[in-house]
Amino acid sequence: MQEELLQDKAADALAELIFGCVGRKPGPNDKLTKNLCTLACTDISETPQAAVINSIQVIEDQNLLSIGKRFSNHKSRGHVNSDGEERTKTEGYISRRGSELALKHLCEKFGSSLFEKLPKLWDCLTEFLEPIKIEDDIQKDDPSITQLGRSCEDKDPQSLINNIQVVRSITPHLPEPLRPQLLRLLPCILGCARHSHVAVRLAAARCITSMAKSLTGNVMVVVIENAIPMLSDSSSVCARQGAGMLLSLLVQGLAVELVPYAPFLVVPLLRCMSDPDGSVRQSVTHSFAALVPLLPLAKGVPLPSGLSERLYSSTEDAQFLEQLLDNSQIDDHKLNIHLSVELRRYQQEGINWLAFLRRFKLHGILCDDMGLGKTLQASAIVASDIAESRARNDDKDPKSLIICPSTLVAHWEYEVEKYIDSSIMKPLQYIGSSQDRMTLRAQFDKFNVIITSYDIIRKDIDFLESVIWNYCVLDEGHIIKNSRSKITSAVKQLKAQHRLILSGTPIQNNVLELWSLFDFLMPGFLGTEKQFQSTYGKPLIAAKDSKCSAKDAEAGILAMEALHKQVMPFLLRRTKDEVLSDLPEKIIQDRHCNLSHLQLKLYDKFSSSNVKEEISTIVKADESEPSTSQPKATRHVFQALQYLLKLCSHPLLVIGESPPDYIVEHLKEIGMGTGDELHELHHSPKLVALQEILQECGIGSEISSPDASAAVGQHRVLIFAQHKAFLDIIEKDLFQSHMRSVTYLRLDGSVQTDKRFEIVKTFNSDPTIDVLLLTTHVGGLGLNLTSADTLVFMEHDWNPMKDLQAMDRAHRLGQRKVVNVHRLIMRGTLEEKVMSLQRFKVSVANAVINSENASLKTMNTDQLLDLFTSTPASRKASVLPSSSSATEEESNKGKPGRKGLKSILSGLDELWDQSQYADEYDMNQFLAKLNG
Repeated sequence: MQEELLQDKAADALAELIFGCVGRKPGPNDKLTKNLCTLACTDISETPQAAVINSIQVIEDQNLLSIGKRFSNHKSRGHVNSDGEERTKTEGYISRRGSELALKHLCEKFGSSLFEKLPKLWDCLTEFLEPIKIEDDIQKDDPSITQLGRSCEDKDPQSLINNIQVVRSITPHLPEPLRPQLLRLLPCILGCARHSHVAVRLAAARCITSMAKSLTGNVMVVVIENAIPMLSDSSSVCARQGAGMLLSLLVQGLAVELVPYAPFLVVPLLRCMSDPDGSVRQSVTHSFAALVPLLPLAKGVPLPSGLSERLYSSTEDAQFLEQLLDNSQIDDHKLNIHLSVELRRYQQEGINWLAFLRRFKLHGILCDDMGLGKTLQASAIVASDIAESRARNDDKDPKSLIICPSTLVAHWEYEVEKYIDSSIMKPLQYIGSSQDRMTLRAQFDKFNVIITSYDIIRKDIDFLESVIWNYCVLDEGHIIKNSRSKITSAVKQLKAQHRLILSGTPIQNNVLELWSLFDFLMPGFLGTEKQFQSTYGKPLIAAKDSKCSAKDAEAGILAMEALHKQVMPFLLRRTKDEVLSDLPEKIIQDRHCNLSHLQLKLYDKFSSSNVKEEISTIVKADESEPSTSQPKATRHVFQALQYLLKLCSHPLLVIGESPPDYIVEHLKEIGMGTGDELHELHHSPKLVALQEILQECGIGSEISSPDASAAVGQHRVLIFAQHKAFLDIIEKDLFQSHMRSVTYLRLDGSVQTDKRFEIVKTFNSDPTIDVLLLTTHVGGLGLNLTSADTLVFMEHDWNPMKDLQAMDRAHRLGQRKVVNVHRLIMRGTLEEKVMSLQRFKVSVANAVINSENASLKTMNTDQLLDLFTSTPASRKASVLPSSSSATEEESNKGKPGRKGLKSILSGLDELWDQSQYADEYDMNQFLAKLNG
């Protein structure tokens, strides 16, 4: 009958009939009882069919481990009458419901004499399951459970499943005095959880979950003592899969009732999240994720009784749980390496957190704001792990992989070499052409940190996935936010012991991006993409609608709170505002880029040209004849310097749209055209880096959700260049060709003086304008641009004061945000050396001016000539990390009173007070002395 009320009446009448027929010889009770047990197994949705569910893949495809889905389906099945298959399902559901109602009434009528008056019912419960007498000490890990599981292997799987289903059906209704008798079947059912047939394992997991709902304390003690060890049974994947299924259903079925037991489950589950079997990883990770929000509730709850002393005394697990919930509980991690910089307090706390993740083989996202030192923190923990490996006398250093945008590969190597001793971390830039990379692979054993780009990962995944990495660090990890992109797919194929994402903006457009990041860190932790979208994505999108109902708004808030609780232990985020007291108000970051192929060729062409020879002759002549004044020759030197500085910015600035014939011939030699091809971004790594910085600020990114288009960006940017021509290139080749969604204004010398303030006013008052393009000369003085908080210097002035004055357009009274300054520097070039000159402090500058370097003529000749030469570090395919030249040091010996630029710079402190810039050495004065 479809009407449950009528079914209940009929079931009550049948129970009354059976009650009245007790003692009759012959009687109908045995047959009626057998038929009721048979009917309890007719619902194929609840009783697994061994012929159909024959692989773990079927369970995953049909989502059979989701309790909520099955229960919601049942509510409607009684009212569906479509085709034959659906009718069969409906009839099976109705039959099972009727049977369970009859069993419920039998339990009520017979009470504690049920099995005595109806022995056939006990026979049905024990047809294939062997009851074990439960003594006081059965909770300990009992080898007999494994033996019971093996004894069931030779039985018909479907008959065994049906027997288990009958136990499951009667469990919720059994009178209290009979529950100990039913518990005698628990060891055998637990043994079936490791059965070779997946459908038997599923039936056992469902049955134990039902028993735990009615007999929570007794069942959970047995599960913790016996099922948890099954998770680590390396000899049987079936045991691990069965235990994973069981815990997944228990976590869903018991929910908050599981709070007292959560502390005993979380750490064992955590240790299995890297299981070699994918289904085990997914089930335990999902269970772990569901338990994490319950941990705060476990504080202060009395420990459950009946567990062994071994579990009660697990103080390490208890300490872990406290630290997982509260980062401040983590002790300071003492690095066993030397860093060439003093850590700020929040950076030490970041390293503490990273060390905590490493200790428990967890993975996480360090999502500090830009400029707070994510690179330093990540480098320190990788280096510390290498040092600890050596302390254990391991045969080889653990090899780690750092993946970042292509423009940051050189920057990462620079940062590693700057902060970490080269004897600890040996970085290799794995980039270049396909042939270059093939050559570099043979060098892998000489290095312990491989730095590469996302694009190279996509191209070389077949090789890189064969390496078992120690750390896999994704810098700007939000790049894998699109779960369907080829780069994301490749990254997720990598194998690593520790996985770490660095991102200032883990969520840029919608919350689904967070799922993709965690799918790399801990696959299954946030469920499938479809489950995540249903649980979090849809409620949050609905709640954002201004016309949403109160119910939708509340659902959105609850979804956000639930997601926050789940991911909180694996995210560490500090904003600049939070750590402002520990930071300078202006954060200057140097981003180093490698010369492009074309730039490198032109740079080398200059080095081998007659111009270079003429300059060498002039400089050496000036040194031998100090009284001679050669203003024309000096101008020639600085024309060459300007050529190289422009070349660092963009090849077009030196060769023009219509390059001279000798340049055209040279371009043909290296396979380059002279048309639109010269406007491609990759010829100027600074443009590529600028694009990435803007995207990091949430500007010009691809809009991936309907509600993202109307959002106002959190960051607004000033872009400074020395030359109008470079601003033209940025406008045409980057904004108009690749980032059309960027809104911008421009302010340079071509704008009339009386119109400039109007542009500034418009930019300050309209938050929808993302970018203001300026030349340093025009934008460096007199303007208030405090509506911007991010500055990018594409080119740099010889005089550091000019750049600092430009920075102060945003960093001044009225600015409420920390100003983030990015200076793009071509590594190993004249530009890098100019930036080194900018860093002279007052005391050092005065000493140099007064004694040795009063003019270029008295500067070390080798150092002056070195300005015109690209260093090996600029060659992006270089195999060995750059180091100081011993020859250079030798050349300075025996020259009293002469100090090279490099020797002076090497004695300077890496960190300096920003206020001292105002008194730093003015390079214009220094260069003016050249004219005599």
